[in-house]
Amino acid sequence: MVQHAETIPDDIDAYLKTQEEKDLLRFITCGSVDDGKSTFIGRLLWDSKLLFEDQLATLTAESKRVGTQNGEIDYALLLDGLQAEREQGITIDVAYRFFATEKRKFIVADTPGHEQYTRNMVTGASTADLAVILIDARKGVLTQTMRHSYLVSLLGIRKIVLAINKMDLVDYDEAVFEQIKADYAAFAGQLQFDEITCIPVSALKGDNMIAASPEMPWYQGPNVINHLETVDFHRDIDNQPFRLPVQWVNRPNLDFRGFSGTIASGSIRVGDDIVEPASGQTSKVARIVTFDGDLEEAIAGQAITLTLEDEIDVSRGDILCETKERPATADQFEAKIIWMNNEPLLPGRNYLIKIGSALTSAKISNLKYKVNVNTLEHTATTTLGLNEIGICNLALDKALSFDPYSENRQTGSFILIDRFTNATVAAGTIDFALRRADNIHWQSVDIHKEARASQKGQKASVLWFTGLSGSGKSTIANLVEKKLHILSKHTYLLDGDNVRHGLNRDLGFTDADRVENIRRVGETARLMVDAGLITLVSFISPFRSERQMARGLMEEGEFLEVFVDTPLEICEQRDIKGLYKKARAGEIKNFTGIDSDYERPENAEIVIDGARQSPEDSADMIIQNLQERGLI
Repeated sequence: MVQHAETIPDDIDAYLKTQEEKDLLRFITCGSVDDGKSTFIGRLLWDSKLLFEDQLATLTAESKRVGTQNGEIDYALLLDGLQAEREQGITIDVAYRFFATEKRKFIVADTPGHEQYTRNMVTGASTADLAVILIDARKGVLTQTMRHSYLVSLLGIRKIVLAINKMDLVDYDEAVFEQIKADYAAFAGQLQFDEITCIPVSALKGDNMIAASPEMPWYQGPNVINHLETVDFHRDIDNQPFRLPVQWVNRPNLDFRGFSGTIASGSIRVGDDIVEPASGQTSKVARIVTFDGDLEEAIAGQAITLTLEDEIDVSRGDILCETKERPATADQFEAKIIWMNNEPLLPGRNYLIKIGSALTSAKISNLKYKVNVNTLEHTATTTLGLNEIGICNLALDKALSFDPYSENRQTGSFILIDRFTNATVAAGTIDFALRRADNIHWQSVDIHKEARASQKGQKASVLWFTGLSGSGKSTIANLVEKKLHILSKHTYLLDGDNVRHGLNRDLGFTDADRVENIRRVGETARLMVDAGLITLVSFISPFRSERQMARGLMEEGEFLEVFVDTPLEICEQRDIKGLYKKARAGEIKNFTGIDSDYERPENAEIVIDGARQSPEDSADMIIQNLQERGLI
């Protein structure tokens, strides 16, 4: 490592202890393309003398090969690790680097400036305490500057360093600095920043990076390193209400049961009262167990295991907290979400939501609007695309405990996960719980589903017919209902075309409307099953997620998926309504099988070969299947 010999301490143990006791500041750099973010961080690493000899040799060689400084040291190459970044001279991925000074340790995230990499920037900002926003002195405040400022504000960063870079290219003009400072202050007044420190710099030349620049005697404020070393960034999480998200129920033997996790905020002592807010069960702390032994007190950031004086029901995903200041517990809340997937958000579709270690199903019940992050305008929308930000209500399958993100970043943030691909599709921050459902309860009734079905001599169930348009599913469903009627069974057939004349007449054929179409039909089918009916549903229902959602509304064994597997070419040959011909001509948009996907069932209970089996034979096969299952 490149260090002056006199800086290497004689007492290495004392030196390591000193390093261990330094506090750690996490910050990000962001700004428009080519504002000099990577050069800025590279200069900090260079000036802090934390580069190894092989890194220096590589940097020198790479600067000559792909550098942008005519063979001179290109500090940006210390951060631009991807080949594509080096070839294009831009940042794509988030690059994390550690460095330290005599006063403080730092982890800095170099985040991309391009709009298509907004999700990468959000990832870097999610753990940051401070943001360094760079502005090219030649260009001033740009649209991307405003976008990045909004995003860091959204993610709860309240300390801002406005580094007005490339001052050497405007001849270190004070008037340029003051104008940019005023322009940014006018915009940032709409955001929730506590402190904005403006520093004129030249990252390439080193001006105002670690020492006052002789080129700018008119500037009397701190240099970059001096400010980073002294800024007060602590959120005082030790004095916030105690929160311990349970990551693991620790049962090494029959005599020990503890609840393990990392304290998100506050502190806890042996003997303190504690509660699991979702159930309301209370107890007292018996022990605070750590790898190094028991503690009398633990504070935020420590990984601990709590044992309690009483046996209460606590599972992974629950939160333990103090009894006097509890988090909200609800199954609905308003949130801001940042969509991070190439496939658009579909309101009504079931996703998995993860808050801390708690995991359950959730859906966007109301997408209120999206935010134009370039202008901060609110725009009505029915969906969100990649990198878009929206304000919405979420409805969960069960109540979870949480705090508003403004009060606790760890217990107030979440991610949404696609149920089938397991990909993270969105990140979100919770604003507040929705109380509108608090006074709505299930009304107890004496006549239940089983009684209604028993009176009819059958078991209530759903036959969910799915397949392409023209596959024959409606024809087969109609025949099945006729055969059930002959057997004196009580049925109802929900057909896709018929339902769109009434209940769903307000819906079109976009992906978002298709999701809502199936959600409504699924809920209707559930009511009919509750009435004791054998309900036949004949819908294209092209998405696995929505078919799974409908299945999840029913009890085990009540939902039978019937896949009418007819090849597209045969469906087109039939084309009784002429729909395929119109779709091929471009007269019908979002037509399943042509310009909208159909996701084939993977584990359907009944599969009909629509090319080989006649409708009559198919109906007989389904009736036989129902009899074998004891449903009729």
